[in-house]
This record gives sequence, structure tokens and C-alpha cells, in this order.
Amino acid sequence: MIIKESNITINIKDMDKSISLYESIGLKVKNRWDNHYAQLTATGIVIGQHPTSDTNLTGGAGNISIGFTTDNFEETKSRLEKLSIRTINRQEEGGQFIHFNAPNGTALYFIKPKW
Repeated sequence: MIIKESNITINIKDMDKSISLYESIGLKVKNRWDNHYAQLTATGIVIGQHPTSDTNLTGGAGNISIGFTTDNFEETKSRLEKLSIRTINRQEEGGQFIHFNAPNGTALYFIKPKW
């Protein structure tokens, strides 16, 4: 068996708002089936977006975070500020991080690794 493609699917409440955020940080819409499902891509990753309700999330949602690297960390930081996205910046042994959340609460971050 060979896995040809994979994706991460995130349950969301507002398809348009979620897609808008991911597009604003540089992802592209690969496919969208109205408000039933969408796929967004960045180099090396496909993120699925699937509408849900509070009932579907009760007690069953796992915690995930999605990390990205970028060719220009300072430009990325500036872009998030211009978009009025609330961020938390931190630095540790592995590098610099910019943490923020998608509209549905998914933890996202950009990293400027030291390696």
C-alpha cells in the first residue's frame, strides 16, 4: 500500500471566516464544495475544513496545532499585525514563535527555527 495524499480535517463553525483567515496567511483553496467541505494547501500540507455544531464537538474534539515556516519571519509578523490577528510571540531554544488562533479556535503558529 502506498499513501498518495493525506490531509488534516478541522471541524469548524463558519466556513467563510475560516477560509478567509487561512488565505490571509498565505494558504490557497485547493477545493471547495459549497459549505460542505473545503481543502486549503500550503507547501507540504492539505488542511480540510468541515462544518460542525456544538453537539458534534462535545467531549470528542482533540487538541491540535498547525505550524508553518515562512521565507520572511518579520514580514509574516507584520502581516498578522495588519490583519489585527491577536498573537503571542515567544522565543525558546528551538527558535522564535508567533502563536495565534483560527476563528474556530485551532492553535496555529509560525516558527523561525534555529536549525
